[in-house]
Amino acid sequence: MLDPRTELATHEVSNQPPPRGDLDLWASDMALREAAARGSGDIEALAGYGKALGAAETREAGRQANRHGPELTLFDSGGRRLDEVTFHPTYHQMMRLGIGAGYPSIAWNGGQGGHVTHAAMVYLASQVEPGHCCPMTMTYAAVPALAASDSLSAIWRDKLLSRDYDPRVRPVAQKKGATLGMAMTEKQGGSDVRANSTVATRDGEGWRLTGHKWFCSAPMSDGFLTLAQTDKGLSCFLVPRWLEDGRNPIHIMRLKDKLGNKANASSEIEYHGAFAHLLGEEGRGVQTIIEMVHHTRLDTAMAPAGLMRAALAEAHHWCAHRSAFQRRLIDQPLMARVLADLALDWEGALALGLRVARAFGGHAPEDRAFARIGVALAKFLSNKRCGWVIAEAMEALGGMGYVEDTPLPMLYREAPLNGIWEGSGNVICLDILRTLAREPAAGEALRAELEASTGADERYDAALKAHVDRWPALPEEAEARWYAERTAMLLTAAILIRWAPSSVSDAYVATRVAGDRGQIAGAMGAVNTDAILSRLGASG
Repeated sequence: MLDPRTELATHEVSNQPPPRGDLDLWASDMALREAAARGSGDIEALAGYGKALGAAETREAGRQANRHGPELTLFDSGGRRLDEVTFHPTYHQMMRLGIGAGYPSIAWNGGQGGHVTHAAMVYLASQVEPGHCCPMTMTYAAVPALAASDSLSAIWRDKLLSRDYDPRVRPVAQKKGATLGMAMTEKQGGSDVRANSTVATRDGEGWRLTGHKWFCSAPMSDGFLTLAQTDKGLSCFLVPRWLEDGRNPIHIMRLKDKLGNKANASSEIEYHGAFAHLLGEEGRGVQTIIEMVHHTRLDTAMAPAGLMRAALAEAHHWCAHRSAFQRRLIDQPLMARVLADLALDWEGALALGLRVARAFGGHAPEDRAFARIGVALAKFLSNKRCGWVIAEAMEALGGMGYVEDTPLPMLYREAPLNGIWEGSGNVICLDILRTLAREPAAGEALRAELEASTGADERYDAALKAHVDRWPALPEEAEARWYAERTAMLLTAAILIRWAPSSVSDAYVATRVAGDRGQIAGAMGAVNTDAILSRLGASG
């Protein structure tokens, strides 16, 4: 490839950062490599996936998948219903890469480090093109829910764990690999799924569903886990997208016109007597599908860490190659301190997310208990910090940060999604309180994790004591956000104290736990900016 011209008719192009070229998202990320090793992640798989994702060609494919979004085709030329979504070829390229790497399957097929490896893949993919992660995350999360039915597992499990990406319109039995989506939310209920009005009626050994779904993730999936009312109450069903004798009557009403996540075809659908299989016990739909929700929450806790790193790496590259007032931006103390402050949120989110992922793969009762409470805390805090970090990273580039020639606008649009998906902030905070009230083991596991880091930093010890003194019992509902934020920050600090370099843990404790800072990025005392930013692994 020939280099672009720099000598133009009116000026010479100078003081502009060079193209980033091929990147290695694994080799350049020291914090990820350390955390993955602690969790016994599959280093070979992650190294290959991180290198492939960072290649300039792959990053351009992700960019094109966002620029050329999915299109809905309701009817063919003769007026016959199709209800199909077509995607740009680069979307399929991203899906093929992720499924081939084992993003949806590695946690379930005996792969090394299981959920840690999966969570690290979510983190890596989110840095390049977050939209295609949705169907892969749903597929990953559907596998444990299928355990409620041996017969359905026998049909679907191997297809979901396949490394072959097969987007063809075919019944599942005829496909090399399959994906599963989710369709729970209805207009009148939102998060209150018990208000759902979709009705299921028996039809021989199966069921027929009639009703609407206000949000259906990935409508070209090969099936959906969904909720509908029977005579015994809200029940969970697996609805095949395609049947052996034709198309299941699932009508796509429209694609959502979203702020971000453009490559993914979120939709509204209606069931018009769609054939479905009961999954789990009739009347216990929430208890059945909650296993899927639990695992999707892990991904919504990991994705913001990836978005933050992508934004910060871009900002660091710009600042390392851009000069103002005779100095590189990265050498100017104020800019360095702002970026270092932001990097603390990224590193905390990554460490917390992968610690929770390790609990997902554990077999002891305390692992299950910690996963239940830890994933909610990680999802809440990391997503609340994500938008703030990306906005500041965007500002580091000045006007160029607001231009689509850079990835910052895409990352900024994506930032709110994972805080909304699978339970918005208030829902998660209330779930934290319910979990601690109903599951003593979760509280014990959380307490053990917090106390394991005492004795290493007096500021942390004092803050933990103050937290317990402030809330000797669970708070009232109105204080749930305050309680969740403080608990999650202490948990992050506890993990960093044990595993991160002192330059990172000291700064995190000082600013987030001890509160030695103002309210905006960079408004803090002296920290070791060089040591903190070196872990970002960006150019310069």
